[in-house]
Order: sequence, then C-alpha cells, then structure tokens
Amino acid sequence: MITLDVPTNSERDQLCINTIRTLAMDGVQKANSGHPGAPMGLAPVGYLVWDKFLKHNPANPHWPNRDRFILSGGHGSMLLYSLLHLTGYDLPLDELQKFRQWGSKTPGHPEYGLTPGVETTTGPLGQGYANSVGIAIAERWLASTFNRPGHNVVDFRTIALGGDGDMMEGVASEAASLAGHLGLHKLLWIYDNNKITIEGKTSLAFSEDVALRFKAYGWYVQHVPDANDLKTLQRAIKKAQKQTDRPSLIIVDSHIGYGAPTKQDTHAAHGEPLGEEEIRKTKERYGWNPDAKFFVPDEVRAHMRKALRRGKKAEKEWNAKLEAYAAAFPDLAAQWRMLQTGELPAGWDKDIPVFPADPKGLASRESSGKVLNAVAKNVPWLLGGSADLAPSTKTLIAGGGDFAKGSYAGRNFHYGVREHAMTAINNGLALCKLRPYGAGFLIFSDYARGALRLSALMELPVIHIFTHDSIGVGEDGPTHQPIEQIASLRAIPNMMVIRPGDANEVSEAWRVAMKETKHPVALILTRQAIPTLDRTKFAPATGLQQGAYVLADCDGTPDLILIGTGSELQLCVGAYEKLTAEGIKARVVSMPSTELFERQPQEYRDAVLPPAVRKRVAVEAGSSLGWHKYVGLAGAVVGRTQFGASAPLKDLLQQFGFTVENVYATAKKLLAR
Repeated sequence: MITLDVPTNSERDQLCINTIRTLAMDGVQKANSGHPGAPMGLAPVGYLVWDKFLKHNPANPHWPNRDRFILSGGHGSMLLYSLLHLTGYDLPLDELQKFRQWGSKTPGHPEYGLTPGVETTTGPLGQGYANSVGIAIAERWLASTFNRPGHNVVDFRTIALGGDGDMMEGVASEAASLAGHLGLHKLLWIYDNNKITIEGKTSLAFSEDVALRFKAYGWYVQHVPDANDLKTLQRAIKKAQKQTDRPSLIIVDSHIGYGAPTKQDTHAAHGEPLGEEEIRKTKERYGWNPDAKFFVPDEVRAHMRKALRRGKKAEKEWNAKLEAYAAAFPDLAAQWRMLQTGELPAGWDKDIPVFPADPKGLASRESSGKVLNAVAKNVPWLLGGSADLAPSTKTLIAGGGDFAKGSYAGRNFHYGVREHAMTAINNGLALCKLRPYGAGFLIFSDYARGALRLSALMELPVIHIFTHDSIGVGEDGPTHQPIEQIASLRAIPNMMVIRPGDANEVSEAWRVAMKETKHPVALILTRQAIPTLDRTKFAPATGLQQGAYVLADCDGTPDLILIGTGSELQLCVGAYEKLTAEGIKARVVSMPSTELFERQPQEYRDAVLPPAVRKRVAVEAGSSLGWHKYVGLAGAVVGRTQFGASAPLKDLLQQFGFTVENVYATAKKLLAR
C-alpha cells in the first residue's frame, strides 16, 4: 500500500483541496469517462492559485483586467470545473454532475465560450501553453499602448498549468522559446511533473532536463518537490511574481491519482474512472464520507465563495480607475471601448485603395500589403507578423515599430520560423480582443494545423495570410507548391477561406476579414503578378462579399459557366472572350470564397449558378476536391491531382494545363457532349 504524504496544510485548506479531488473523482465516475488522476494530484496547486493569487471576478468572467488561468492539460478539466463552481462562477453543481454529457457546460475538455471562466479551448496538448504566451504578449502590448503615468488600466498576469504531454509537444517549445526571448515577466507556467503518461512512465520516451531547457530559453525556473506543500509552492509563486524581465516556470512534482490505494502513480489513474470501490477507499484515506457524492462542505463553500466579494471589489476599484482614465485621456478611452466591443473606428476603410486596370497587374500578396497598411493606419489594434517571411508575405506595417523586449508597443511581430506557435499565439491575442494576423507560405499552413483548427473552433477573428499559393512558386518545386492545402482549409468548419482573383478583390477581401467577428479568415494570395481587371468591363469587385458573383455574362441564359478563383480567374476570362467571339453564350463566375457563397440565400446562389445550366468548368491550381459540388457530374474541373515540379512558372502552367487554351478546350468538349 502507498503511504500518503502527510500535508502540513491547515485543516480548512486541506478540506478545500479534498473537496476538489472528490468532485473530480465523482464527476468522472458518473460520466464513466474522463481523467481523474491529474485533478487529484493537482488539487493543491489549483486551490492555492485560485485562493491566494488569481485576480478574477466570478460574477463577471469577461472583466478585461482579470488574471488569466489556462489549463493547458485540458484532459484534467474536472479540476477547472470544480474551481469554477466553488469560487462562484455560473456553473452549478448539477453541471458537474453532467460532466461530458449532451448539452452540459462541462465538456470533456474545456471549451471557450461554453463554460463561464474558461479562457481558451484546450485539449490538444501544448496549445494552452502557447495561447498563454499570446495572452501575455497582449498584456504587454495593451499596457504599453494604453497605460499612462498614474493610470494603469492594464495590469494582469497569465498562469498556465500543464503536464508532460504539453512539454513534449513542439508548439509549447516554440512558444516558450519566444516568450523567453521577449522577456514576458507576467507569464507563469506550472509544470505538473507526475512522471506518468497513457502508456506508462514518462521515462519511456522523455528524459530531458526540463529545468535546464527552460533556463536556456531565458526563463526563471524553480522546483517544488511536493505538490501538497502549499507553503513552498506559495513562496515559489511569490518569487515568480517578483520577476521583472523574464517568464517563470515552476516544476511541481505531484502524484497522479493522489490517495487512490492501487492506482496512485500509475497510468491507470490517467484516463479512466477509478471505479466505485477504489473511490470509496480513496475517500476514506482523505477522511471523507465514502458514501457522499458531489459533496461540498459548508465551510469550503463559504471560504471559496469569498472570491466573489474579492472579485467585485477589485473590479469596482478598476472601474473607478477607468473612469478617471477616461476623463484624462478621452481618445484613448474611446479606443479601449471599441477594442473591447469589437467595434471598428469610423472610416476605418476609407484609405483602402481602388486599383486601376492593369493587364500586367501585381501579385495579390503585393496588393494585400498595400491594403493591410491602409487598414492599419485607421485600426490601431490591428497587429501581427510572419514566421520569418514578412518581406515575402508583404505583411510589415509601415511605421508600426517592432514588438520586442523592452519595446512592447510595436505592431510588427517577429515570430521566427515558428508557424505553429505563431498561430497559437495569435489565438491568445484574439482572446484579448486584439485583431491579429499571422503570415506564411500556404504550404506551411500544415505546420500550424492544430492552432488553425482551434481558432475556428473558438470562432476567433484571426486573419491568416497565406501567400505563394500554388504552383506559381515555380522553381522552388513540389516541396513548396501547395496542392491540397486550400481544400483542406475549406474543410475546417467555421474557417472562411478567401482567394481573391485580382487587386480589387483583395481590397474587398480585407473588408470582409475586418468586419468578420466570429470566424477566422484565411486569405490565399499569389506570389506571381496577376492582371487587375478593368471593372468598367467586368462586374464590381464588391461582389466578393457574397462569396461568388457573375463577373462577365451573356445575353439570356448561358450555355456554359466558367468558375475561377485567384490567379486562375484570368484564365476563365480569357476562355470566355474566345467563346464569346464564337457566339457561344458563356458566363464567368468569380468564386473567391465558397464559405461566403454558402451563406447567401438560395435565390442568390441559383441566380449566380442557375441549376438548369449544367455545363460548368471550375479552374483552380490546386486539388479538385470540393469543386464537383459546383460543377456537378456534367461539369469539369481543371485542377491538380498530383504534386508539382521544379521549373519556371511559364513551363509549369503549360505542362499542367493552366492556360487559356486548355480551359477553352475543356469548355468546348463539354459543349460538344
């Protein structure tokens, strides 16, 4: 039998800790699903942080100046739910009893926007840690931008709790490296070193010196040998909060499944219920009534609900500060209010350019850079950066300054070659109401896939800028030529993908992206120049806001419809002109965003793509997956089903059939059927 450590904590503290443990055990057991071990081992850590250190108001989970607590190891969600319930958030006990059930506010992993007090969606390991870096960056930027001497309206800390799995994931390492480089001193990570994974002991695959690694990153590192030792842990957190130039890591040794007679310190405590008999024996070892389920002693509830009084007092004092700030700095206060509500400044889009017709045109990455700067001029909280590719993605804000250690008001972020961390960090920035963008080559969107998916799941208005969008990359070859990436992005629920076909569509794409408040937007842009269409001959680019529109038409019902996106729109226009010259009734539909198009009423969609017109050709220099929805069985797709090749672009276009002649020939074959 395992001998329990004997805590030196007060009886009240220990009662609170054991309440958290038993709620976690009971919730997982009732659901017959979940992870009891981490909450049992980490209950002292969670209790101490929430009782002694976390500045928050359970009555208002959205108070802007609250400290942020992130459970990066989201599988331990019953720890967080127990703390939220006990401290007075709108999470009644019956919600804990409905853990992992349909319609409950207590899903298996924490979900942002569903459960009051959950700061971000976690579960895929490492993401929460990386999000916390974004939140810590946001605090530094907001404080540097809005605070004035004697008026500190931004002053919060970020605490993230994770485990071995988080430490093994590359995204956490990427984010930690950047956090140390930036000196984010209001960031604290607590690492649960319980030495157990699903397969067994962590030593099966993990033997590095975590402390040494983080010291090399530039972090302040401490070690607490026993998670049950509240005094030592409290001293460590206080030391962390005294840091002024670097983030902190506290390594805490814990016992997974603490107190379970046969399952403590084993992988059996990780991801399955303990079982009724094991729970009874565990409760007896805690000095708990073994028959009590979901029991919260009155003394525990009274003590932990003091968080309500503390939180209301703290927010009231902050509101008074904000009122004084507004009187002293009305313009800044107005910006603060707009930022918090998601409102855009009046005339935010007044400087967006209208591009003149130009057969040579310019790359859509180039026009995007011009539009980005026009918008950034009028939206001060639009900020972002690239994964070491800003000169190529054209995403530097002119005069915006660099966000760097000791210079936190800059709007240009330098993420280094860290696509995954960049995207996860941007999620954290968006969670603090900023409007972030992240840029990279489309092919490397695969490196950021986990964070891209979570930005969509959380419905965060992050702008993802992806350039070098096709075989247009040319000589760099198939390793850098996207084929399946656009289709895979379109497959993500809530992700709005826009692939504009000329410079003026780029302008409209940015209008859509900036007005979008509940979905991430992926802008898909070219490396190579594409013609700027003469809008006196073709429909206005404002049609992009419907996702697809009739760009060029014929009199009456068309015999054939050509559908194009991005750089291939010009091929459809060229084929249309040849067909029209022959007296064939043709229509060109620009479809830069299938997601926007699907939002439109059926009447509009049928007007653009009349059901009776079954002969259709879709053209896109990428995977044909998804296009048959719009061309049907009677239509054709000019796309790619294989990887590209290394050669000059003009040769690739000819070899792969992305020419006016091939689109025209494909159309003629359809018409001949």
